[in-house]
Amino acid sequence: MAIGATMHTFEVDLSLIDRAVYESFTVRVARHPSETEAYMMTRLLAYCMEYEEGIAFAEGGVSSTEEPAVLVRDLTGRITAWIEIGAPDAARLHFGSKLADRTAVYTHRDPAKLLASWSGKTIHRASEIPLRSFDPGFIDSATTAIERRNTMSVSVTEGQLYLTLGDLHLETPVHETHVA
Repeated sequence: MAIGATMHTFEVDLSLIDRAVYESFTVRVARHPSETEAYMMTRLLAYCMEYEEGIAFAEGGVSSTEEPAVLVRDLTGRITAWIEIGAPDAARLHFGSKLADRTAVYTHRDPAKLLASWSGKTIHRASEIPLRSFDPGFIDSATTAIERRNTMSVSVTEGQLYLTLGDLHLETPVHETHVA
């Protein structure tokens, strides 16, 4: 019998100050057995930092091959934002960039290695795709506070992320480079 996903609930207070987005919401995150806590935390932070009407996690979960980990749909159901997590391959980024109005990548891995893996490969509108990462150790530190039920505060201003998860308080710059 296959092991099912572990459900985590996050009560989120979100302040994206530069975009004037202030929301409080509850989000349930299904952590697939093959998904690391670092990947799940990066996926959750990407969801928060990209938050807008129509945002959702992929319906097929992290094993979906037809959708990114996080996406935004308009009222017609068309994907308007393709948001990848981790280390997607160039072909997947190319596909997503052609399909959606905008594409972004959030990684908990070494961004230099990721950029090197895409070097010389065809990626539609590569210069418009931001690759966002955090200081080394930030994601790993955040994962130590993950419970099944969580209270979380995320504030982003001028490229700095402030995270409170339970009793843990962390901050990091959001490093942004572009794919090409």
